[in-house]
Amino acid sequence: MKITNILKSNHPVFSFEFFPPKSEVGMMQLFETLKEVKRLKPGYISVTYGAGGATKDRTIELVKRAKNEIGLESMAHLTCVGHSKLEIRNILDELINAGIDNVIALRGDPPKGQTDFIPHPDGFRHASELVAFIHASYPLCIAAAGYPEGHIESPNRETDWDYLHKKVSAGTDIIITQLFFDNKDFYTFERRMREKGVTIPIIPGIMPITNYDQIVRFTQTCGAKIPECVGRDLRTIQGDHVAVEQYGIKHATQQCKELIAHGVPGIHFYTLNKSHSTRKIVENLRS
Repeated sequence: MKITNILKSNHPVFSFEFFPPKSEVGMMQLFETLKEVKRLKPGYISVTYGAGGATKDRTIELVKRAKNEIGLESMAHLTCVGHSKLEIRNILDELINAGIDNVIALRGDPPKGQTDFIPHPDGFRHASELVAFIHASYPLCIAAAGYPEGHIESPNRETDWDYLHKKVSAGTDIIITQLFFDNKDFYTFERRMREKGVTIPIIPGIMPITNYDQIVRFTQTCGAKIPECVGRDLRTIQGDHVAVEQYGIKHATQQCKELIAHGVPGIHFYTLNKSHSTRKIVENLRS
């Protein structure tokens, strides 16, 4: 089922992102996690795509098996990095043949050891080109990434949001945002996109804080910020992993409650392949 149809329900849709493990043992463990996640009745899950398409085969395997064996509606990530148009068409054909209805189209990060994005000679330079290519030839629901605080490579937020508007015009059906910890950033982003004429669903992305050092590294990489009050609280408990996890659950639960009251159609959780915090947050929201 297309995510656009799933979002027509009368209650917020919860969804979860996972990444393909590198080992077969890791894959087996992830499938046990997915079985646990299914009990939360998510609207869908998404599976990421490694830099340079490094996990392409595992991404496709995961979305196919999650949908067809576990019964979880799935969305595959797809990037421009390292792929010709023919290779991308072959991937899309495989997804369609497996019954996958959803894809998120991304430019993608450069492969490890490469600082700048270099498009394939017969590929796409921008995510908007990939969106247009999919939209023209495939009956898929197309998601695109939005950045409430602006993309780290963009000179400013407005420039980045103008580019997102191009992706929407190219055929994007839904926007899923990068993680953020201050809802005011999301509200500003959403308002500006509506002012630009964007009417499609905008789904906030939430990452529960589970490890202080990890979240600091992650935000530095993606350009998101940790609010001063949150950073101050975390620094006082950073050596206590249980306390950090509990703080992350409490903060994310409050974020989600406010976003739901604001009227968002759903919440997309960045799980880092861990189900405990996400499960507690969803249980809090449904209690």
